[in-house]
Amino acid sequence: MAISVLDVRDTFAAPHVSVPARTTIAADETAVRRLPVTVVAAALIGVLEAVALLAMALTSVDGVLSSPTRPAGWIIGAGLLLLAGWIVLCAGSGAALVDGAGRTLLMGIAYAEMALVAFLLVLATAMPIVTPGNIPVPALGLLALAVPVGKLLLASAPSARRWVAQGPRTRVRRADPVQTHRLLATVTLAVIGLSLAAVAALAPVPSGGASDSASVFTQP
Repeated sequence: MAISVLDVRDTFAAPHVSVPARTTIAADETAVRRLPVTVVAAALIGVLEAVALLAMALTSVDGVLSSPTRPAGWIIGAGLLLLAGWIVLCAGSGAALVDGAGRTLLMGIAYAEMALVAFLLVLATAMPIVTPGNIPVPALGLLALAVPVGKLLLASAPSARRWVAQGPRTRVRRADPVQTHRLLATVTLAVIGLSLAAVAALAPVPSGGASDSASVFTQP
């Protein structure tokens, strides 16, 4: 009889389920969503590469356009378009990796860069190429390969793969600072306007300005 009573009590009693504390779950989520160093390094390489490509384009486009043996206009336009797309993809892939949207774009660009460097190395064996600072072509190729290989190694790290597997980061909605500090924004705008008006009204006029203008108009 005692056994049957215990069985009935166990049948109608709600099972005991252990629920972890909410604070522990929140702390674990916060710890998991911490940005890994490998992701930051890969994104930084992509951004620095984009800046270097942009600087190279700005410094070399003048020489290409002023060269007596410059190529046709459509070739220059296509080259600039490809270079602009390369710059945008390098920076955008790094930003996508930091955001957690994915690492496919960054790795695809790295593979394409490795193929480009290999093609240029093969081309250098068939025709003479002037390298900056008279650096040997194999050494220059290894230096160029270090960038995409570094991005591949960093993006393939376990921490980077876990970061991407968790998905994009949740956006935290922040209040508009202008709406929050409307009085301070109004006072700052008024001070800037009054300062500019005072500079325009109280700035001394050059003494020779009137005579110079008069001489210009009276010159035969």
